Amino acid sequence: MNSPYAHQSIAVLGLGSSGEAAARRLLEEGACVTGLDSGDSEKLQAAAAKLRADGIRVLLGSDAESDPSQYDLAVLSPGIDPVVPLVRKFLADSIPIIGELELSYTLCACPVVAITGTNGKTTTTQLIERMLNACGLRSMAAGNIGPAFAARVRESASLDLMTLEVSSFQLETIRTFRPVISIWLNFQADHLDRYASMEEYYAAKIRIFENQTADDVAIVKFEDKLPPIKAKKITFSAYTQGGDLDLRDGVIHFHGKPVLRLEETELRGLHNAENLMAALAVGAVRGLDFAPMLESLRTYKALPHRCERVGAVGGVEYINDSKATNLDALEKALLSETRPVVLIAGGKDKGFEFDSLTDLVASKARAVILIGEMADRIARFWGSRVPCQRAQSLAEAVQLAHSQARSGDVVLFSPGTSSFDMFKSYADRGNQFRTLVQNLPDPAL
Repeated sequence: MNSPYAHQSIAVLGLGSSGEAAARRLLEEGACVTGLDSGDSEKLQAAAAKLRADGIRVLLGSDAESDPSQYDLAVLSPGIDPVVPLVRKFLADSIPIIGELELSYTLCACPVVAITGTNGKTTTTQLIERMLNACGLRSMAAGNIGPAFAARVRESASLDLMTLEVSSFQLETIRTFRPVISIWLNFQADHLDRYASMEEYYAAKIRIFENQTADDVAIVKFEDKLPPIKAKKITFSAYTQGGDLDLRDGVIHFHGKPVLRLEETELRGLHNAENLMAALAVGAVRGLDFAPMLESLRTYKALPHRCERVGAVGGVEYINDSKATNLDALEKALLSETRPVVLIAGGKDKGFEFDSLTDLVASKARAVILIGEMADRIARFWGSRVPCQRAQSLAEAVQLAHSQARSGDVVLFSPGTSSFDMFKSYADRGNQFRTLVQNLPDPAL
């Protein structure tokens, strides 16, 4: 076997979906694989049983943290913070550590398009995958979007391009990862429960350009002041004119020529205009015909939990934006609304404050319902400008919003932070909101 990982003793740290996929891939490469995870939940135990049945050694909980074995290499799952004891032990023993992204890249047989940004990554990744395939190029989406890159990499030999959504967590541990096309959508406050500062978060994210050369392309926000990068730049912005792609009177222009009218698509808001621009830029770099590109972009529909209309009751529209796990996403959702808003916000404390949105919330919302760990702190910022109420549950929040909204209003569920204080995930949070809305009594009946 010619694999660089054959016969090596390799530990996979963290057995979520990325770690599990990495462990299985390494086994196929002929490595001697051990999976280690400090957790010991029923879900992990079930995953461990399957891995063991396939010939992978697995240690959970305290057994993982006290494992005395020596390894040639460790592969770190992106969800595992490098400061936890399990990882510190490997660092102290000077065992080389790479991430699942780097591992999979070394095994990938086709070029990579990589998309990062605080918001919009998933939508843009799907737009690009859809567009490339519509134009006759074989591509597959993977990475942070799911499934893991490691689960897709075995199919890379049959692809023209692998389209990857990459997070700052994944970029922390790269060495050689080099996308032929990188996309930098935006950068806003997020993940300050993992990073000590915005500078540290930025340093991880900016690594997407680290190994690119003058033969590669970087598609970036026109107004963002990035450090010098070697790749050729294509710029875009829906907020400022002057880039290679910009927005004029609701029409996306490329090098000054009209290309796509936003109202012809299923997407709304300036943030989605930028996602479309990034996809169009990829097509332009690859020399694709505009007709199939545009048709594929016009018919794309956003995933659930992203400004998703989930119902209308008594003339009030209910919007599920549970994917808004940071302030920038909440801001974009508010800016896209022209109707009076009853806002439901709040959730896990991620280390950032909500004061920067006070003026916008005051101008858009007639009332705010707050939930989760951040509720009281948000109320201190916004309460003097707009009526704020605290709800003990999402069910109570929906009932309060229902009672306060008037015909012609929109109830916007856009938390502005993550869900893990009260829910399994943003999807669980959004699904619960949808169900609660669907169960509201309709006064017309």
